[in-house]
Amino acid sequence: MKRWIYFLAFLLLISCKKDKVAIYLTPEKALKYFHEVEAICQNDNGKLWGKNLYGPLMLVDRPVRKIFANQPDAEGILKEKDGIYTGDYPKEMIIESKPLEFGGTLFTMAPLPTEEDDYRIKTRAIFSLFHLYQKNSGLEPASFNTRHMDDKNARLWLKLEWRALRNAINNEGELRLQAIRDALIFRGARRELYPKTVNDENKFEDYQGLATYTSITFCEDTLGKAKRKLNESLDRTYAFQSYGRNYGFIHGALYAYLAHEKGFEFKTINTDTCDLGNEVKALYNIKLPSICRDVAGSLALSYDIESIYKEEEQRLTDIKERIHKEISTFTEKPVVYLELESPYFDFEPEDIRSLDTLGTIYSAMRVSDNWGKLTVDKGGCLVSYNLKFLRLPVKNYKESKSHIYGDGWHLILNNDWEVVKVGQNYFVRKLMP
Repeated sequence: MKRWIYFLAFLLLISCKKDKVAIYLTPEKALKYFHEVEAICQNDNGKLWGKNLYGPLMLVDRPVRKIFANQPDAEGILKEKDGIYTGDYPKEMIIESKPLEFGGTLFTMAPLPTEEDDYRIKTRAIFSLFHLYQKNSGLEPASFNTRHMDDKNARLWLKLEWRALRNAINNEGELRLQAIRDALIFRGARRELYPKTVNDENKFEDYQGLATYTSITFCEDTLGKAKRKLNESLDRTYAFQSYGRNYGFIHGALYAYLAHEKGFEFKTINTDTCDLGNEVKALYNIKLPSICRDVAGSLALSYDIESIYKEEEQRLTDIKERIHKEISTFTEKPVVYLELESPYFDFEPEDIRSLDTLGTIYSAMRVSDNWGKLTVDKGGCLVSYNLKFLRLPVKNYKESKSHIYGDGWHLILNNDWEVVKVGQNYFVRKLMP
């Protein structure tokens, strides 16, 4: 009998060890990181943006939702320990790299990487601090939508532009000038096809691209090292199957690098729609044709357009194969429909993929909207390309008061919302008067 008790205890210990979430950050380590980030900001001390970027900052461990902050909140929710202010981040709130008010104080949040990585922690902190600067300076965009970047033609011109921008940042003199001109021609050709998206592109490239560039340049001591990081980031982004929600992080950073090399005064930016391409064009005195598409087609041959066609054909093949497996989950089987009114998303760029004309599948994400908070941990959800609707599979669907559950996801509804069943599907709607 004792032998069985010991054996069961052993199994319990194994399962506990397996399920336990490792928390690598301690108050002592957090204090060290805050000191290092403050020193990095002090080293720049306003040279790039006209202001020292260090400010109220919280590092958040996403799995356990633990907060480590560099200062107290106004309401005393966070508790001081070893010079660090700690607390629990509410389950119903979204974890994302952006400013938020917590306990009556405007902090900026930096989600911690899943494994301890000194460089990633510090760059994420700087990235988030720059977003705080944008918010305080009136440069935070209200919204933007660049879903057209998953259209075939937009992707072709974007990839050509990236190839030219890579040549530009890796060369100097006449080679750089020619590469910049080529990149701007490809950029112009794409924008001639999608003229209504120009401001949205600028907003995305300014908001996330400038944050990316700032975090890299602050954390690297030479432009050579910064250039290497940009190349690595471009390689990762280039391989993504969907660009609509992530291209701007690297795109704006590439143009920012070229502008910085020419002495551009970033502190003069006073709008959330600054066109970094136009700034680079003026700085390098680039002359473009009146209609870029007139020359972009022949110019594309110099950038091996055929290989890009093959990449995109393979992408479509992969999508069709995946659609065959996944389409029934979101279109033929019962689903939960949520209308998106003013959503805030939290996701990893590499965890999204296109589902042809139906929208984008997010493997894991957090969404906050007027109806409440949605967490998707596995199985995915489908977001329409116009960002108006979201679908969830209803397998193992169940309700408990304001909590709705399904395989791999759970939804916390606000008080004035409900779920109604229509046929086999479920719809989230505002309570009827």
